[in-house]
Amino acid sequence: MSTSPKQDYDFAPDLLQQMIARVSTVMVGKDTEIRRVLLAMLCGGHVLLEDVPGVGKTLLVRTMAACMGCTFGRIQFTYDLMPADITGTSVYLPHTGSFEFRPGPILSQMVLADEINRASPRTQSALLEAMEERKITVDGVTYPLPRPFLLLATQNPLHFEGTYRLPEAQLDRFFMRLSLGYPAPEQEVELLSRMQSSQLLEHMRPIMLVEEMEAMQQAVRNIYVDDSIKQAMVQVADTSRHDPRLQLGISPRGTLAWMNASQAEAYMNGRSYVIPGDMKETAPFVLAHRIVLSHASLLVGLRGEDVIQELLKQVVLLGFHPRKGIQS
Repeated sequence: MSTSPKQDYDFAPDLLQQMIARVSTVMVGKDTEIRRVLLAMLCGGHVLLEDVPGVGKTLLVRTMAACMGCTFGRIQFTYDLMPADITGTSVYLPHTGSFEFRPGPILSQMVLADEINRASPRTQSALLEAMEERKITVDGVTYPLPRPFLLLATQNPLHFEGTYRLPEAQLDRFFMRLSLGYPAPEQEVELLSRMQSSQLLEHMRPIMLVEEMEAMQQAVRNIYVDDSIKQAMVQVADTSRHDPRLQLGISPRGTLAWMNASQAEAYMNGRSYVIPGDMKETAPFVLAHRIVLSHASLLVGLRGEDVIQELLKQVVLLGFHPRKGIQS
């Protein structure tokens, strides 16, 4: 198997690090989370940001969009939001006697679905076609979404009033789930100082072209993955499907997302091949939200991340050759 030319790997770490540094001027102390959102972008995956209100989930998405220079759409999810408010609707024009389609915010390159679990399940389901197939259907007419298309959704914890649990089918379509958490005291002081004198986001300028992101996405797909890595991933997924601690194990979609994330991790580190460290680094935030714990596991306080880490310890890599099949 051949990879893309070496120059595809040369510019990526530097450009992506510049992107992280730029976003960090607004999101203080969140370099790891910013890096992971970029990793999802390299895979064309959607991100679920789950955390308490006020820690910067929305600000992170808006800042990423500003640094990418792409079209931006925002959907504020509420209990009375309708599917047409997301996809758009056909409007009758009396003077022409015809209907005209008015696109909704989903027809943007980067979409912020704010507080997604405050809307009803019917409205949440309006996102499924867009997330999976990169298109929407309104009144029997299909409209392709712009490329690249990235959905970043924020979600409040389920015990908050007025929230609905996302169905498993929709959770599985999110490439990864992240949590920002509260900043450390010194980071919060730095944030106050930066925001005191100016609105940093208003002065944010693009640092990466959409075409550059698309080129990097193509390069990520060409990263070499040895058969032993693939077998180890399937081993973890298959074991999860028979684990008594789980009601629902890792789906094939989850295994594919894990492989893609490992490819992006290798790419961001300037490598043209995946190593075991890449799969172990990306597994928790790509897989944990795709499994469903049993009631007994929930009662003892077990977390999805804990189960994934334990499953990784059982992995046996046989005949690992990271660069086998790569043409120089």
